[in-house]
Amino acid sequence: MDKSSKILIPGGAGLVGQNLVAHLKRRGYTNLVVLDKHRNNLAALKRMHPELTIEYADLAEPGAWQVLFDGADAVVMLQAQIGDPSIEPFVRNNITATEHILACIKQYAIPYTVHISSSVVESVADDFYTQTKTTQEQIVLASGINCVVLRPTLMFGWFDRKHLGWLSRFMQKVPVFPVPGHGRYMRQPLYVGDFCSIIVSCLETGIAGKVFNVTGLEKINYIDIIRQIKKSVGANALIVKIPYSLFYTLLKTWAVFDKNPPFTPSQLKALIAPDEFEIIDWPAIFNVTPTPFDAAIHETFNDPTYSKVVMEF
Repeated sequence: MDKSSKILIPGGAGLVGQNLVAHLKRRGYTNLVVLDKHRNNLAALKRMHPELTIEYADLAEPGAWQVLFDGADAVVMLQAQIGDPSIEPFVRNNITATEHILACIKQYAIPYTVHISSSVVESVADDFYTQTKTTQEQIVLASGINCVVLRPTLMFGWFDRKHLGWLSRFMQKVPVFPVPGHGRYMRQPLYVGDFCSIIVSCLETGIAGKVFNVTGLEKINYIDIIRQIKKSVGANALIVKIPYSLFYTLLKTWAVFDKNPPFTPSQLKALIAPDEFEIIDWPAIFNVTPTPFDAAIHETFNDPTYSKVVMEF
């Protein structure tokens, strides 16, 4: 890989993609092609990087976007459905789109792929996201392409329209911030800036034929994550623990009025799932210096360039 290498990024207008584009540009890469179907987030990406090729594409449908794979040196597969009350969007975006992308990789003999899977494939959770991400990874591994598979845990950072980003904005709008149950649900959050550095390392070294569980190095309770966010954004909301059953009922009620809720009952179940993911020595494997959690949270919400850019669902 050199700085003029053509890198395709399907699903590149989401959390990881927006960060990855910024990281690749800082490293001097200039030939980046981003495909996504979220028009408003694509528009935001274009405003920040007008010199790049950034195109609308529904990857679950064959189309003109497929010819953009011609001449690519690498693909970073980011497309994924994260949340929805029904299974159909998960099948379209996590399975059907993946099959189309793999067909393009083979058709144009693209030599290298980084597939972004998820830690949920080894989770005790059982929801649409877990089911379809597991199938997606199996399809990629069975395809025979030259690739590396990365399984990140819950990520946070610039452009986080869900998860910690949404929680931070909600916290600044309300006087009381509810936490389900006791709030002591152990998480292993991964800073997306570190994860993008890992992706860049893969592109530059060509490591392949392996699956890596990329986990946040610090084990932190959910309620302590919320407290750190409150401190970093200067919110005045009172953090209040409420019974899990009440929290679940509130989410079910919210879903009646919002077809695309930021937090669903299935995600609540995943939050309390007693998962503990493998921690590998990814700093040494990928030659990446990890960012301490408190420093990463501060950078997420206080960076002068990117922290105020808000993506849509």
